[in-house]
Amino acid sequence: MHIYIDGEYFAQQDAKISVFDHGLLYGDGIFEGIRFYNGRVFRLQEHIKRLFISAKAILLEIGMTEAEITEAVCDTIQKNGLSDGYVRLLVTRGVGSLGLNPFACKKASIIIIADKIALYPEEKYQVGLKLVTCSIRRPAPDALSPSVKSLNYLNNVMAKVEAIQGNAEEGLMLNAQGYIAECTGDNIFVVRDGRVYTPPSAAGALPGITRDVIFEIAAQLNLELREADLTRYDIFAAEECFLTGTAAEVIAAVELDGRPIGNAKPGPVTERFIDAFRKLAGSEGHAIGQ
Repeated sequence: MHIYIDGEYFAQQDAKISVFDHGLLYGDGIFEGIRFYNGRVFRLQEHIKRLFISAKAILLEIGMTEAEITEAVCDTIQKNGLSDGYVRLLVTRGVGSLGLNPFACKKASIIIIADKIALYPEEKYQVGLKLVTCSIRRPAPDALSPSVKSLNYLNNVMAKVEAIQGNAEEGLMLNAQGYIAECTGDNIFVVRDGRVYTPPSAAGALPGITRDVIFEIAAQLNLELREADLTRYDIFAAEECFLTGTAAEVIAAVELDGRPIGNAKPGPVTERFIDAFRKLAGSEGHAIGQ
């Protein structure tokens, strides 16, 4: 494996950062997870744009242009000889002092990893996931904006621990008001009476790239999709539920807190979204060798 760090490539065992990097010391940085299929990077422009918006929000100067980052991502995939897989693109604040002051960091550090990924076993895409509600809440937007895809993921990690200890594959996270925000690593959608609903970003959900694709697919399938404040009851009462994310793609959820969702099987609307997403992801994107 060849890992990109600040313009150079290193073998996995040699890929290292400083112990004084603020990304390590404080989670001070941003990242993107990006998928590529059949030699094409899916929604690369959207991921790069979101990266730069996150950087602007936290006053992080990346030090490269969008075009240069795009080229580095594609070059890293090529160097690893991959046509299908996953990219983890990170920008840390860089080396600084042991103090919090981010301006002590003189230059950001850019890391790109390209590899294979399987977030859930293939059989889970056939039978669906079990969810549990986590006691860990999503931070309020005025504490840490969910729109910033930062390296500070301890909130999600601890919620994931709860899910695993609850014998579930994913954890449902609520906001401070008790409305559904998202899952530990995925956006969430429910289907009821032929309509599709998802929490708004203001509820604490990351504005996901795959989430945006679902809006596009819904329009193509002539399905009504609305943003709405949702509670756990809305999932209990739903006919179907599914999750979306770059790594997860689109996957059904069939149980929440021991209660079956619908008939406890992936539903027909969910299956339409899965099929449409896979066709789209497999046929469009930024050519790696471009």
